[in-house]
Amino acid sequence: MLKKKLARRDFFKVTAQAGAALAFPLFVPAAVLGRGGAVAPSERITLGAIGIGPRGRLVLGCMLPEKDVQFVAICDVQASRREFVKNMADEHYGNKDCVMYRDLHELLARPDIDAVLIATGDRWHALASILAAKAGKDVYSEKPCGLTIADCQALDDTMRRLGRVFQAGTQRRTIANFQFAVQLARSGKLGQLRTLHASAYVPQVDHAWLPAEPVPDRELVDWDLWLGPCPWRPYNQAYVAGRWRKHYDFDSGATLLDWGAHTIDLCQMANDADATTPLVFVPSETNITATYANGVKLVLDFLPDAFGNRAPHYRTELGTCPVRFEGDEGWVETGDAGDLVVQPAKLRDARVVSREAGIHPVGHTRNFFDCVRSRAKPAANSAIMRKSHLACHAAAIAWELGRTVKFDPVREEFIGDEAANRLRARAFRAPWHV
Repeated sequence: MLKKKLARRDFFKVTAQAGAALAFPLFVPAAVLGRGGAVAPSERITLGAIGIGPRGRLVLGCMLPEKDVQFVAICDVQASRREFVKNMADEHYGNKDCVMYRDLHELLARPDIDAVLIATGDRWHALASILAAKAGKDVYSEKPCGLTIADCQALDDTMRRLGRVFQAGTQRRTIANFQFAVQLARSGKLGQLRTLHASAYVPQVDHAWLPAEPVPDRELVDWDLWLGPCPWRPYNQAYVAGRWRKHYDFDSGATLLDWGAHTIDLCQMANDADATTPLVFVPSETNITATYANGVKLVLDFLPDAFGNRAPHYRTELGTCPVRFEGDEGWVETGDAGDLVVQPAKLRDARVVSREAGIHPVGHTRNFFDCVRSRAKPAANSAIMRKSHLACHAAAIAWELGRTVKFDPVREEFIGDEAANRLRARAFRAPWHV
């Protein structure tokens, strides 16, 4: 049973009503007792959410129907987003109980909240997750989970030290077509694994500031809290409307982690390399090639490439975030459309895979809640996130520097490269710190 602390006001309310309960028969709804397929309130995972925009709403929409989960609070620095999510929750439950907060500290201070969904922009993922863990919450965080290598290290260290359950939002790990492709790669049915192809956006970095605009009232948009640990810059409505991507201070790894956090993660899984990273990263105009200690190559293909074309070995019908695993006796390719292309073709007949969209996280969120209950490690736990994200960040740093870099996956630092090592971390704006 999940342990809940009784709030002080609830204690006095219960005490005051105790006498009346002795005088009148007590009728308890079946749902309260967990009958009729319902889950008793004392057995439900109480959930809050921080920073919920379009992606967060999709994830929350998968969480709300879970019978053993009760969503109780939304925190967002934008009033319009707070109100949207409150209406979404209240309509689902048929009440007005969802509480709104502007400051995440107020939500995290609630002792009755067991877990939080974090779906802010990239800049807040690591710090919000760490603050939540320190407040005793389990965390489901959208990716990229940290703006830098140092962020990802601190996040994993915190989750391990405090014993919190953490799930990175790399949901393709729990989707059938991707799992099947990974199993083929690891089974030996493709022969000796040679090359792994991961897709990503063409890298972009913008260090310029958008023009200054009048800052809205704090209750409408809390610009200081929106920035959080990032360097200060003038307010512009485009940032808070979601057009912060590619701006260096707010984005992860020159946009490479937007897809790369998924596709490189799948390649790590296919190579049975969740506890390590590639050793050498070589950037070019159309891709970044990396090599693991076992000789397997990882190719991060830019889609579209520098010339506006898709990489030729990807089939457009496979959808977004395609991956391809090649052995010396065959290959498999799949993407978000849910289909598989396999050579030799007979390997495809080994299993019928449902066409589940790769963006849909319902199985991933269920895995998280199951682990909140069991305290087991989720499919995309913090240790797995750490190494796959570090591989992404190392690739991005090679691209930013425009040259080959060598990375030590044990020490988690670049070998003999001061410039690359300086890019492993960024300073937090006061008063924010880990």
